Amino acid sequence: MCGHHAAEDAGCNCEEGMVVTDTSAGVVVVGAGLGAIRLAETLRTNGYTDPITLIGAEPYAPYDRPPLSKSVLLGKDDRVELKPAEFYADSNIDLQLGRRVVAIAPGERTVTVADAGDPAQTETVAYDTLVLATGLSPRPFPGADDALVGLHTLRTYDDAVALRSEIDAATDAVVIGAGFIGCEVAASLLARGVKVSLVEPAPTPLAAALGTEIGKLVTRLHIDNGIDVRAATGVSEIIGTDGRVTGVRLDDDSRLPADIVVVGIGSIPVTDYLDGSGIDCAARAEGGGIACDAYGRTSAESVYALGDVANWRDADGVGHRAEHWNHTVEQAAIVAHQIVGGDAVTPAVPYFWSDQFDLKIQVLGSPRPTDDVHIAADDGKKFLAYYSRDGILTAVAGAGKVGAVMKTRAKLVTPTPIDEVL
Repeated sequence: MCGHHAAEDAGCNCEEGMVVTDTSAGVVVVGAGLGAIRLAETLRTNGYTDPITLIGAEPYAPYDRPPLSKSVLLGKDDRVELKPAEFYADSNIDLQLGRRVVAIAPGERTVTVADAGDPAQTETVAYDTLVLATGLSPRPFPGADDALVGLHTLRTYDDAVALRSEIDAATDAVVIGAGFIGCEVAASLLARGVKVSLVEPAPTPLAAALGTEIGKLVTRLHIDNGIDVRAATGVSEIIGTDGRVTGVRLDDDSRLPADIVVVGIGSIPVTDYLDGSGIDCAARAEGGGIACDAYGRTSAESVYALGDVANWRDADGVGHRAEHWNHTVEQAAIVAHQIVGGDAVTPAVPYFWSDQFDLKIQVLGSPRPTDDVHIAADDGKKFLAYYSRDGILTAVAGAGKVGAVMKTRAKLVTPTPIDEVL
């Protein structure tokens, strides 16, 4: 597919009955990932006929990110595109790739777009409605030399390919950060025959997301599969020799050898293009990102934000920014409804998952690390646990317990005493 204006030459090659007007600037989406494609698809499904433009900084059509840390690293998949190439022309969606929005002028309802290959070449694009879906960028390791061969972060397809290309020649790897991405990468590298150390300053892997009790079960899973888990310690230095990684130094001054170091210490919402726009960002204490109301509306008229970069307020007025696939899909549906109407969106129970080794770890609901945890089943590998707060069920987490997790959904829709599931 051509990078710029993929639907430009589509003419009238639209889905039957779709007539796109030329009198409107339509919807412009900054970002061309999952949220952008789901928004565009939902708008068309609900009868929106004005132009839709997706502007993406990467040179690739929208693709699925979860496989990057799993099947792509394992060599089982390449880039998993979210839609076939003909979808964009058939739906009259102008897909502009390899282009980056560098400024927004809400008063004029325009964005300034630069070519990734030639940032000096810019163009002004008008919008009637603007949707910001720029996602995240990986947080770099403080003080590390980004040019070191063998030093990686993982966010994009190119990141995954670069890491994958070094696996066969590697003996030792260190993964810094045991969040979901770090745990998945560690499992994938081990499966490819690399000796892996997983370093996490918190007491256990996934402690920030699931608390330490479930974190201990995840620790056991990794140790039993052969991962060297170093929890409750951090990395003080990434060591390089002759331009390539050779290891890391831990806070206790011990050293781990490494041909590959993968940094997974969190991500930063991509908001630099908002400088001077007047669009508000959320406080870091609330997760940062673009500040939105409960429907994705930002502080600027006719400007919305969704996905990983967006910080939506809940019914109590508290801002939250979530980095999960299902969350982005739901927000895209809500924003589409705000733009074009159609069926109202019923908020779903939050859900996310992580594939590690041969187990699927699933979480349904909204757990907090401070919740009470009730382990209902544990056979030494697979487990099921419920979370509660003030005696009310808040979430369920399971590994290898797909049916048991999913059947709890109904009890999470309305307040349910924890005693009813124990």
